[in-house]
Amino acid sequence: MTRQTAPLPEILCIGSVLWDIIGRSASHMRQGSDVPGRITRLPGGVAMNIAMTLARFGMRPVLLTAVGQDPEGDELIHACHELGMETAHVYRSEDLPTDRYMAIEGANGLIAAIADAHSLEAAGAKILRPLTDGSLASEAAPFEGPVALDGNLTLMLLEEIAASPAFARADLRVAPASPGKAERLRPFLAHGRALLYVNLEEAGLLCQREFDTSEAAAAGLIERGAARVLVTNGNKPACDGSAEGLVTGCPPEVLVTRVTGAGDTFMAAHIVAEAEGCDRQEALDRALRAAARYVSGETAF
Repeated sequence: MTRQTAPLPEILCIGSVLWDIIGRSASHMRQGSDVPGRITRLPGGVAMNIAMTLARFGMRPVLLTAVGQDPEGDELIHACHELGMETAHVYRSEDLPTDRYMAIEGANGLIAAIADAHSLEAAGAKILRPLTDGSLASEAAPFEGPVALDGNLTLMLLEEIAASPAFARADLRVAPASPGKAERLRPFLAHGRALLYVNLEEAGLLCQREFDTSEAAAAGLIERGAARVLVTNGNKPACDGSAEGLVTGCPPEVLVTRVTGAGDTFMAAHIVAEAEGCDRQEALDRALRAAARYVSGETAF
């Protein structure tokens, strides 16, 4: 008798899937620095980074994004398959190139970064068609599982998602792509159900004020209408805030060897922990450990 295996839990990952071009040096850097180091090209983007961690820990990420039909896009789609992701619903544009992200990291952290997600922004609502045409869901039968959404989409599309019946039954988890795009998440402050993952700077931008601690930032976001938030603050305590109260956790002390993708790893690890039934404290602690291991150069969890 053939043994039947249970299907992997499915999660939609909506947002940027692109090539990360990262230059890293062991030296401290400042503006104008010219130092030796290593330059790598890896699959990246917020949605992609989240999906990679989810796939490693037993979930089946379904990507909704835009990828060009250029050679870089073909190579990226192949890499996604190899990493355990479902790409059948990816929008493949004939005239838009595959997006890219470029960053410089030194021993003192991220020095500078440029995200070229113009193709994703230009594709707009086309990436969401599988949620209305019956491929994954429809207006009559909305998607009911978890959704990881990133802020690389345009403000107009994020506003549409916040109000769309297609997401009315989803477990919506939302993260900004960067502090520069944090204000795009304002539609989700009044959403009523979405869980926002932000760092201290992003929380301040959303509330239009400065915060000294993650606890103060979480309380500020709840006061502004957010249903639930997770606020990180580098190597300082993080906070899970909701109407039920605040839960805090401290990241383990580690030697930092990389920073790009740490927040995405934190978010994915937290989603997995809650999917496995962890309470708020344990889920936060597991996510902080995963992010710490990631920045130290180890794998997550």
